[in-house]
Formats: sequence, structure tokens, C-alpha cells
Amino acid sequence: MEPDIIVHNGRLITFDTDQPSAEALAIKDGVITQVGTNDTVLARAGGETKLIDARKATVLPGFIDSHVHLFGGSVELDCLSLYGVQGLNEMKSRILPYAETIPAHEMVFCVMADYGILGTGRTLTRQDLDQIISDRPLAMFAPDHHTIWANTAALEAAGLLQGGEVDAGSEIVMGEDGLASGELLEPGAYSPVLALTRHGGREMLGLTTGKDPKPPATPEQRKMDRDVIARGLEHCAAQGITTLHLMDGNTYQCELLNELEREGRLPIRCHVPFHMKGTDPVERLSAEAPAMRARFQSDMVRCSHVKMFIDGVIESGTALMLQPYPGEMGAGDNMGDEVFTQEHFVACCVEADRLGFQIAVHAIGDAGVRRTLDAYQTAQEANGARDSRHRIEHLEVVHPDDIPRLAEMGVVASIQPGHAPRGHIFPPTAVGQYLHPHQIDGAYPVQTIRETGARVVFSTDWPVIPVDVMPNIKAAVAPLDLGEGWRDETQSLMDTLASYTFDNAWVEFNEDRKGTLKAGMMADVAVMSHDLTTLAPAKITAAQTVATICDGVVTFERG
Repeated sequence: MEPDIIVHNGRLITFDTDQPSAEALAIKDGVITQVGTNDTVLARAGGETKLIDARKATVLPGFIDSHVHLFGGSVELDCLSLYGVQGLNEMKSRILPYAETIPAHEMVFCVMADYGILGTGRTLTRQDLDQIISDRPLAMFAPDHHTIWANTAALEAAGLLQGGEVDAGSEIVMGEDGLASGELLEPGAYSPVLALTRHGGREMLGLTTGKDPKPPATPEQRKMDRDVIARGLEHCAAQGITTLHLMDGNTYQCELLNELEREGRLPIRCHVPFHMKGTDPVERLSAEAPAMRARFQSDMVRCSHVKMFIDGVIESGTALMLQPYPGEMGAGDNMGDEVFTQEHFVACCVEADRLGFQIAVHAIGDAGVRRTLDAYQTAQEANGARDSRHRIEHLEVVHPDDIPRLAEMGVVASIQPGHAPRGHIFPPTAVGQYLHPHQIDGAYPVQTIRETGARVVFSTDWPVIPVDVMPNIKAAVAPLDLGEGWRDETQSLMDTLASYTFDNAWVEFNEDRKGTLKAGMMADVAVMSHDLTTLAPAKITAAQTVATICDGVVTFERG
């Protein structure tokens, strides 16, 4: 039978132990039908077969980004990025021209504002932002999306200027004048500001509450939301990505993705979680999660995991630590903020596991990681051990005693190489100032974890960092040397590529259907511009995707 597509003249990395390398592959009806030499595969070409010449560059399974926030990342493609901006004057020079492009009735919303944008030890306030814009709402996200800074107009419009009640683990920071300072920590505090965005906060609703819009989005709003997500998906496809694991979700997002699929505008497979909040009763899991899972089980839109947060982030002092933070951040014996009480968190893990869900937990601090491992252990004891492939997301600081527990319990380490201070994206000295010297030994321990035999999967956490694959690969294979106290956690190229393809297919229980270039597997393929194995690690970003194939359809092709 004549193939639909043949990719030839390539250096295939197949991740098939029986045939680890090859030159060409053929695709028919969304399935890889043949992998072999140029001559044997091209011999089957017909008049209608699309030929893709890989020009002796790497061809590998489509990249799977296993931790993204699709809706928010898509929206933020149109927001002003303050990445690399320093000081109030530079902020003003960037923000004022951008504000002129925004309709006067809309809030001016910026992203990627560094915690140290005004210098070390200086936190943004509403008064600072009022110096830039005072007559309309202005707000900006920190890169990790755990903090928003807002001017007075935005705080007033959101009803937060006088403070207010927030969820556990969140805080409206108050100033000495008795009014909100402008710093809003975690979703329970900043959600009312997000409600002022162009999309009415719907883009982050799956993260902040896990619930659907109330009142429901109008047809016009749904179309606007679909269109922005479609643009984000196209952007991801241009990186060679064929699957995304969303780490925020609600039925609304699943419905939008289904609608895009019906419109022929869904170029990437999407796994959407049931998001469980610390304020939700454990009964919500059995009442709502199985129905959401049953409703969305296609190869393109699927619900199969439960997402939870155990803590916040290091830079704001909200990640859960085993001892108080050093310096001023540790004032009052601050060890971070609970998003769940541990008793409630354990009960939710036990119930989600009982219902057969995979669990993914955001845990950044050493205490957050330990609490998550303890909860997973209790779930195993309560329900019996099974092939659950439960995940911990981030693991930025881990106590050495807890690192072996990952492999022992079969827990997956879901890590973002570009988040580490050695990853070329964030300031290399930023995180270290918030850690005790002995904690640095267990900070961002990706290779240390890998050497224990634990499974490691890679992702970006887009839009925390760009969804672009190659800079994240560089962060893994060519990290910065941070000097004394920091371990060398350099990754090999093949381990890194596996953690971005085969292992990510495995973590979604799809290793028998995708993540390998082999006859009978899903036709999800990335064709690169270079042979990745011949590039120096520091030069790996010279490569880019030239063609992406998902489900046997070319979803991106570089002109």
C-alpha cells in the first residue's frame, strides 16, 4: 500500500532496542508502517506519497512536553514579556508603548517580571507600578506564576486594596499603611486580578480553581478562547512537539480542545488533568473526577491524571522547607506555606489512587517533596502497590535521604532543566541566596536522581519558560558550572532526548503506541535541521525543527 509520507535520508534515533538507528520511515493512515534503509523504504513510494528529505539530520519521535499550562501560555504569547528587564526606568520604557496598543478598557498585563527586577532585596510595590501607570489597571506575573504584582488601580478593580480572605498558602501582602502592598502570593490571592484580563481569567481557571467558568463563557468568548489556544498549539508544533501534558485543567479546556479537533485545528495530542485544590473536600474526587476521565478518552484529548499543589516556590518563600529559610525570608521561622494540610493531602492521594488515577504533585521544597512521597507511600499501603507511575513535578530541593525513595516506590521525577540556575534562562545566583549551604547539595538533582534508577521525564512548565525544546535540552546537556557546593548534574544527550520522547510516552502509559520509531506505532515524528549527535552540547540550539508530524499529518513544515 502506498505510504502517505516517507521521511528519508535521515539519521533516525528510534528508541527501538531491536533497531536503534535507521535512515527512513514510512507512514500510512496515522501509523508508522516501515523503518529501514533509504532504498527499502523509498521503494514503496507512490505518486501521491509526500517525501520529506531529512538531509542527514536527526529524525526522532515527536517531542512530548510533559508539563505545560497551554491556555495561559497561549494567551501570554501576546503579552509583554519583561524577561531581562531591570529597574523602574527600563520597565517604564517597555510598558508605556505597549499600553498604547491595549484598548483603554483592558488591564495592561505583563509577564516574566523577575523577583529581583528592582534589585536584590527590593520587592515591587503598587506605588512603584503607579509611577509607570496610575490611571488604569497594570499587573505583571512573576516567571513562575506564583506571584502577581499590581498597581493601585488593579487592586481597586479586583477588590483587594483593603486586603481580604484568601486560601491557605496564599497571601495578599499588606503594607505599613494598612493597604495591600501590591504583591499577591499564589492563586488564592491573585485570582481576582486575573479576572480583569482579556480572557476574564478563564485562561488560568484550570490552575487557580480547577473549576469551569461561572457564568459559562458566551459563544463569542469560547471562540476567542479557541482561537488563542489554536495559536499556542501551532507555536508548540513548530518546536517538534506532538503531545502536551497539561498541568492545569477543567472540563472547559477539554471542551475547547474537542471543538478545535472538530474544526481540524488540533495539531497536538493533549492530556488534561482533573485539578484538585487544597480547599476542595476529598469527596470532590469521587463525585467529579471519574466522570471527567470517562468523557475525555480519545487519542487527541484525554483525561487520566489528577494534579495537586503541595507548596509554592522558593523565590517567594512559599515552597515548603524542612527548616526556616535563611536571612530575612526566614523571619518568624518561615518554612513555607501549606497549600493542603498534610492530613487532607494524604486523604486526597489515597482517594485518587483508589480511583485508579495517576497523580502529579507540584512539590518544590525539601519538605514538600518529603510530604508527597509520604502521601504516595500511604496510598500504596492503603490500596496496594500498582503500576501507578505517580509523579512529582519540579523537585527543586530534595533532602538526600529522600532521593532513593523515588526509585524504591516507582515515583517519577518530572523535571524542567531550564528552571535550574544552571539552565541559562534564569539568573544563576538567584535561587542560591534563598537556600542554606547544605541544601544546595540536593538542589535540582536530576542526574543524582537518574543514577538511583528512578524514571526522569523532561518538560518546560510553559509559560514559566518558553516551550521551545532546544534551549531546554541545552540546559540539560550543557549546564552552567555554578562552582563550589553545586553538583555536576549534566545529562547525556541520549538520556535527555529519551526523557523528552520515549520516557514521556511511558509516563502517560503509552509506551506501546508512541515514543518509538517502529512499525505499528503512532506516526508522531520530529525532523530536525541538524544531526544532534554531532553538535557540541553548548551549540545544540543551532538545531531547530524543520518538520513535525502528528497522527500522520504534517502539522509544521519550515519554509
